[in-house]
Amino acid sequence: MKKVFSAILLLSVAFLCISCNTDNSSDSKDTVSTAEQSSTVQPTTVSEEAMAEKRIDKLMSEMTVEEKVGQMFFVRYPDANAEEQVSEYNLGGYILFGKDFDGKTREEITENINSCQKSAEIPLLIGADEEGGTVVRVSSNENLRETPFLSPRDTFANSGWSGIEEDAAEKADLLLSLGINVNLAPVCDVTSDYNAFMYDRSFSGDADEVSEFVKKVVEISSEKKLGMVLKHFPGYGNNEDTHTGIAYDNRDFQSLTETDFKPFTVGIESGADCVLVSHNIVNCIDSEYPASLSEEAHNILRNQLGFDGVIMTDDLSMGAITDYTGTENAAVLAIKSGNDLLCCSDVEEQYPAVLSSVQSGEIPIVQINNSVKRILKWKQKLGIIE
Repeated sequence: MKKVFSAILLLSVAFLCISCNTDNSSDSKDTVSTAEQSSTVQPTTVSEEAMAEKRIDKLMSEMTVEEKVGQMFFVRYPDANAEEQVSEYNLGGYILFGKDFDGKTREEITENINSCQKSAEIPLLIGADEEGGTVVRVSSNENLRETPFLSPRDTFANSGWSGIEEDAAEKADLLLSLGINVNLAPVCDVTSDYNAFMYDRSFSGDADEVSEFVKKVVEISSEKKLGMVLKHFPGYGNNEDTHTGIAYDNRDFQSLTETDFKPFTVGIESGADCVLVSHNIVNCIDSEYPASLSEEAHNILRNQLGFDGVIMTDDLSMGAITDYTGTENAAVLAIKSGNDLLCCSDVEEQYPAVLSSVQSGEIPIVQINNSVKRILKWKQKLGIIE
């Protein structure tokens, strides 16, 4: 009887040991599996980001000062010698206006753009203003679209938010099909006065409605890898036209914070990588300089709104700037104030002035490097460069 009991006892102990080993083995596998997941999922993302940044750093290490300065110019497409201008100034990009599309076929436009891209050492940003309504550089050509895009106000009035989404998707598809990778839109301005300069171009006089509009446009465009430009920071409001002269904005800072900053903040959070700064003199921010040339305005955009992407000027050849600074100083002042990308129509004058200021040390090379890195990262995100 004792022998039987002992045998049973030994068998029970053996069974328990086997069970323990099996459980431990299972736990071990679970632990390894979890470790494998944590070591493959998270670091892969980090690794991809690190590799992308490494490629940008390598590209920048091979660039000359002249090439870096050139990347900061996003200029009006010239009437002639576009390819030569790309090579001469190492341009960051071209902006096409109505005359560059007028009467041309789709094939002619894509051929012109592709020819410029072939001349560029670093692929170009190719931009156009296709807001809808009164600003339709592309769709005003019936060879490209049967009718011009309606304004955002009218699109919403006709079709609601679904209409806004469809409109954004169609714009992106059309522009990208032509080789245009940046739309200088959406307009983030909150304008309520029917007689104001920006009224027809703005979506609404309600900041929350404008914010929702901006969010939808940015998200859909980003999905399709079309660059977006939020404009016109810090908010145009009901001010006068700066194309012809200086406009003074006398609103208080609280009004800007509670109303005008909202659509820009939402646009930034939704993934927009570029913000365009207006030429208005906003007295509560800087009573001396237009916003586009104001360090304080740029500090607010960077620090209060938390924007770390590309800051771009409105056209430096507009009356509000040329009346204020003259032409040759505008680009230098724009960079000193914190702009990364210079929109201008006179690169022949502006480029040498900037290059000279960098070479003399008036503009620190570290600032140029920071700006160029932002521009190249934007190009990388859009798939323009690897």
